[in-house]
Amino acid sequence: MTRSDIRFDTKIAVLLRDDLPGWQRLNATAFLISGVTARWPQLVGEPYADADGTAYLPMLGQPVLVLEGEGPALVTAHERALRRELPVAVFTSDLFRTGNDEDNRAAVAAVPRAKLDLVGLAVHGPRNAVDRILKGARMHP
Repeated sequence: MTRSDIRFDTKIAVLLRDDLPGWQRLNATAFLISGVTARWPQLVGEPYADADGTAYLPMLGQPVLVLEGEGPALVTAHERALRRELPVAVFTSDLFRTGNDEDNRAAVAAVPRAKLDLVGLAVHGPRNAVDRILKGARMHP
């Protein structure tokens, strides 16, 4: 088996609402993946270095799938993740109007779970569980 044939027991995935402008998709993805990395630091690989010995930061050691769906798909995926008791990172539309972590957390805390305007979420867990949570979403173009 070559390294490219490695099959991970877990999956990392981001689901984004399909009507977001490009900059919002990228911003939300970066924030959501930081949540996965903070929760599971063991997913981070070793530091990188080029042939000249220049050191670079480590990154996640497994692929991240980025999917998209309409608003209701995010609500459904969110509900499925919570039912399966899988930790989930959320990004709401309000977070595009805040500028720091404290304000971000306050914006989420101000809204009941059923009324969150989800524009993105990230989940990490067993492959089959993540697949079931994201069923119906499509790969981001």
